[in-house]
Amino acid sequence: MTQAWDKALRARGYRVTPQRQLVLAAVTKLEHATPEEIWADVQQTASGVNISTIYRALELLEQLGLVTHTHLGHGAPSYHLAAEAEHVHLVCSECGRITEVAPDAVAPLVSTLDEKYGFQTDVGHLTVFGRCESCRDGAKAGPPHGEPEEASRGGEPDPHGGRKTGR
Repeated sequence: MTQAWDKALRARGYRVTPQRQLVLAAVTKLEHATPEEIWADVQQTASGVNISTIYRALELLEQLGLVTHTHLGHGAPSYHLAAEAEHVHLVCSECGRITEVAPDAVAPLVSTLDEKYGFQTDVGHLTVFGRCESCRDGAKAGPPHGEPEEASRGGEPDPHGGRKTGR
């Protein structure tokens, strides 16, 4: 994957800097991360990189089509690789869990919006808020289960064609 990044940067006349490589590596590793989370990850390797460098790198990498962002709630956008952007985000408003689902899960909605309103949906930026199964089950079984969980970002399989990634 790194060679593809290098080629994309060089083809457009940009240098492959260590900072850009670190940002791309962090975005790959973290999957859905705010600029601050990316910065914290980069800091583990290169403590001299400042937050403004992260923002500039993300802006350039997004212009080049290597990363993209989405809004998963209030606050800073989350970045992920553009090559993996075709999914819908389900965000639990109770625990913060993010579940990625395949675009076909919302195909009827996308079709209806197009047919009835002439609206072309950008599925890569589609985020649906609600309550996850665990939180709904917790509400049925007893008191809420407390603090937002920090599940691994690699995620566990999801029966709806996606993967669950905690926040």
